Amino acid sequence: MKDTPHVRKIAFVGNHLPRKCGIATFTSDLLASVANAYPQSRCFSVAVNDIKSGYNYPEVVHFEIEEQDLSSYLRAADFLNISNVDIVCLQHEFGIFGGPSGGHILAFLHELRMPVVTTLHTILHEPRNDQRHVMQKLISLSTRLVTMTERGLQMLQDIYDAPSAKIDLIPHGIPDVGFVDPAYFKDQFGVEGRVVLLTFGLLSPNKGIENVLNALPGILTEFPDVVYIVLGATHPNELREHGEAYRLSLEILAKKNKVEKNVIFYNQFVEIETLKEFIGAADLYITPYLNEEQITSGTLAYTFGAGKAVVSTPYWHAAELLAEDRGVLVPFGDAQAIAVEVTGLLRDDTRRHTIRKNAYRIGRDMTWNNVAQLYMRSFKLSRLDSGVHSPKSLVTKTLDRKPRELPKLKLNHLTRMTDTTGVFQHAIFSVPNFSEGYCTDDNARAYILAILLGELGEEPEHMRTLAATCAGFLHHAFVKNTKRFHNFMSFDRRWLDDKGSEDCQGRALWALGTGVGRSPYRDFQMMAGQLFALAAPALTEFTSPRAWAFGLIGIHEYLRRLSGDSLVNQIREMLVSRLMELFERNAAPDWCWFEQELSYDNARLAHALILSGHATGQTVVFERGLQALRWLTMLQISEKGHFRPIGSNSFYHRGGARANFDQQPIEAQAIVSGCLEAYRTTKDFWWYEQAQRAFDWFIGWNDLGRELYSPENGGCSDGLHVDRINENQGAESTLAFLLSLAEMRLAQNIVTSFKEPVVIGE
Repeated sequence: MKDTPHVRKIAFVGNHLPRKCGIATFTSDLLASVANAYPQSRCFSVAVNDIKSGYNYPEVVHFEIEEQDLSSYLRAADFLNISNVDIVCLQHEFGIFGGPSGGHILAFLHELRMPVVTTLHTILHEPRNDQRHVMQKLISLSTRLVTMTERGLQMLQDIYDAPSAKIDLIPHGIPDVGFVDPAYFKDQFGVEGRVVLLTFGLLSPNKGIENVLNALPGILTEFPDVVYIVLGATHPNELREHGEAYRLSLEILAKKNKVEKNVIFYNQFVEIETLKEFIGAADLYITPYLNEEQITSGTLAYTFGAGKAVVSTPYWHAAELLAEDRGVLVPFGDAQAIAVEVTGLLRDDTRRHTIRKNAYRIGRDMTWNNVAQLYMRSFKLSRLDSGVHSPKSLVTKTLDRKPRELPKLKLNHLTRMTDTTGVFQHAIFSVPNFSEGYCTDDNARAYILAILLGELGEEPEHMRTLAATCAGFLHHAFVKNTKRFHNFMSFDRRWLDDKGSEDCQGRALWALGTGVGRSPYRDFQMMAGQLFALAAPALTEFTSPRAWAFGLIGIHEYLRRLSGDSLVNQIREMLVSRLMELFERNAAPDWCWFEQELSYDNARLAHALILSGHATGQTVVFERGLQALRWLTMLQISEKGHFRPIGSNSFYHRGGARANFDQQPIEAQAIVSGCLEAYRTTKDFWWYEQAQRAFDWFIGWNDLGRELYSPENGGCSDGLHVDRINENQGAESTLAFLLSLAEMRLAQNIVTSFKEPVVIGE
């Protein structure tokens, strides 16, 4: 590599301290080690933020990416291209990047004009289809790949077909510490004269700490002076979702086992110098993790390299690193085995010290200085592999090659329209109209919106509150003895009907199915699933084609998670058959539709067949849905090329005059949703363009050239008249716009990141 040009500027992309996670620690340490070993190379960081406020980063962080904001990934790529960076060193792990299966990072990689060396911190043995697709695209877009274990190298080739020539095996870096007697550090922590067992790392239920606590009584019988130190703050994600419930459960377990005098919890994220002292004080290190599929562990690498005797469950990294008498492995979840092996090592000084020396000797190759040299070798190889001797010229994109800028999400008006009961139905301009009360239709729509925005990572706490409010409304609206939903509720919380329309029932089931299939929260899944099971059979009694369609969309969402539900599958089959019969009875070459009239929410009928036909493999059903949607879409394109929905002022009867006004937002939203589904299932970009055309109706490409949505508050006007817009911003219209925006953003994430359609969630 003598002819390889000097690597002048290196950008490390990943999490960065003071963010509290293993990737942040690794990225920070790797950057520092390369910068120290190669002072002539300029090293800096691009950090990913998982919170709106970001972190108080050091000066070495030059750019910040917002985890769920696709545009910030593209801006980061532009920044690196303009900065003439020679190498990007990407740290990849599922869960730290936004988009479907972390797909936003692919959009970033597509735009880069320099070689990329990607360190893979997670390699899944049995990936979902979407995870496999992301991984294969990541491999394709990376110049070289770094894995930290032999098993990882083999998995990359066997599972993901990665070329062996582009894979580098570089161990997890560790601090270079001396082989010191643990007694030297113990007095700093008040444990002098005691035997110290240590586990450290961010605390979460998959760590298996409870198994060590259950092993302690047996250990203390023979070694009563043992103290078990659990070092580490609760993982930020665990803390946000469940607070300190896991840590408290461990403290309760320690008291139950009567070992509280022998357990110390240090609930803090410590700096590296303090961490080295904790490791130095340990006689034994224990990693009782519960999941086998962990290809790397920084905590294991640190303690192993410091020459500690390790007792561990056989997750992949441990099984490889601790082989050949370099540590001890115990079965997963086996407290008794932990007790046996710990007492055995404490009893056998010779074996324990042999294990320590074996580990320390291997660990000399893992020090950060050595790792930095191996990474620099990989960086130089990547320059040769890509044929790059200077940064590629920057290509300025014309508008047709840039992702479309969608409006910013604003939830001010929706928040104003929502109280602790639910979403108000109507508004006077942008002021909630209390006298009109609430309706189930709109709360169902708002529930779906909350879940979609949750997938986008938008305002998670706000969205969870909205979802909970709307789920509570749906639950209250359901009447158990009739298996039907009320629809209209007055401001003083009185139901104004015995039961809502069939369409109302269908929309409620659509929302509940979405709660089952997409909500990440188990309590929402359970509530929605129970209610869906009670309400779904009534679909077979309905005569409204739209109720069938809404129900079929809900069934599709429900079966994403519970595909084995035979009753729901039977209901789907029955409703599909009814829609198909309706189409065959009414359709003709000049009228490719299910009814003799086009009225409201029209595209849902075709949408339901596209979803159901694709999911069940019924080609005829799928093709009928596409045929109907294409006809409807073409019918609603004006002579000037913009979207012109069927008006609600008398609709459009076959053979009669078509109503062009009053145009309703739900028609645009239905076309957006249906066309995006057609795009995902056919990979035909024409459908995406039609969805974009319908979405543009909201933002001014319409008959009056007027915006219906408010960029100030996110509200949407109630309709487009022949000479004006209806300036009232009711819930149906506002939710139609917000749902369209959410669906367009989800689709754009896929288009921009993958450069091709991907069906997510299969």
